[in-house]
Amino acid sequence: MQGKKKTKIVKTIKIDLDKCNGCRACEVICSAFHATPKYSSTNPARARIRVIHDPLKDVYVPVYAGEYTAAECNGRDKYVIDGKEYDECAFCRASCPSRDLFKEPDSGLPLKCDMCEDDPPQKEPLCVQWCLNDALTYEEREEEVEEEVEQAEMEIGLEALANKYGLGKIMDTVARMSMSR
Repeated sequence: MQGKKKTKIVKTIKIDLDKCNGCRACEVICSAFHATPKYSSTNPARARIRVIHDPLKDVYVPVYAGEYTAAECNGRDKYVIDGKEYDECAFCRASCPSRDLFKEPDSGLPLKCDMCEDDPPQKEPLCVQWCLNDALTYEEREEEVEEEVEQAEMEIGLEALANKYGLGKIMDTVARMSMSR
C-alpha cells in the first residue's frame, strides 16, 4: 500500500566552492543566532555549518548540518579534489556516532540546520545573508513526497542521551528535576 502524496517545500543551501574564501562568517553568525539568549555569544562548535579547509591546496568546503543518523555508514567513498583524497565523512552533513561534527559540544546532542526559521521569519538563512562572496545561495523548490511520520527533535535528542548515558540515568534525572520544581 502506497502512502498519500503531498507537495512539500524543500529548502536548501547551494554551495559554490569556487567563491568560498574561508572567512567563516557563516559559522560565527550561525552560532550567534543559536546562542541562548540569541546573539549573546559566538562559539563555532555550536554552528550548524562548518567550513572544512585544506591548507596545502587552499580549498574551503562549507558543509551544513543534516539529519541525525544512529548508525555509521557501511562504506565510505573517496573523493579526489585537486589531487588530495578525502573520504565521504569530510562532506557528510549527518551527525552520527563515529564523529563529533554537528554535535552540541556540552551535551553531545545532534545539531541540524533549521534554515534560521524564527518568528518573525528570516527571508533566508543568516549564513547566506552574511556570506560576503555569495558562496552560499538559498533555494526553495516544491517536491511531491510521500507523507511520513517524522521523529520529533525531542525524541531524537532523548534517544541520543539514552544511547550515551542509558535510559535509567535519564529517568532518574527527570525524576530528580521534577522533584526540585
